[in-house]
Amino acid sequence: MTEREKAMRPEDITRLFVERSNAGDAEGVAALYEENAVLGYPPGSQTVGRAAIQALWEKVLANRPHFEPEDPLPTLVCGDLALTSTAPKDGAGARAQVVRRQPDGTWLRVLDQPEFVQPPGAGRNRGSEPAV
Repeated sequence: MTEREKAMRPEDITRLFVERSNAGDAEGVAALYEENAVLGYPPGSQTVGRAAIQALWEKVLANRPHFEPEDPLPTLVCGDLALTSTAPKDGAGARAQVVRRQPDGTWLRVLDQPEFVQPPGAGRNRGSEPAV
């Protein structure tokens, strides 16, 4: 693996993701994740582990999509864990990631939910909530 900039703050990961994705660098995108990270993509499924995440991004980036930087929402930090999020520009509802501080002080993604879009029909009276 080539030497790449590391995320020194939780918020750095989103910027590095955009830069590496736009450069077509699937290996660099995967390097932003812990070895056993879980990515909630494609929608409705999970991609588990850095190698699987890299393979997924190789397919996605083969189409040369362009990613726009998104403004980060306030980061929540508790010890070596942080919750980062952005308000997406593409109508994906929301994006959220749990990141963990590594022994060298850098940060990597542990959990990544890039889209929170409610499926059609979801949210209708689901039992515990009274119908209005």
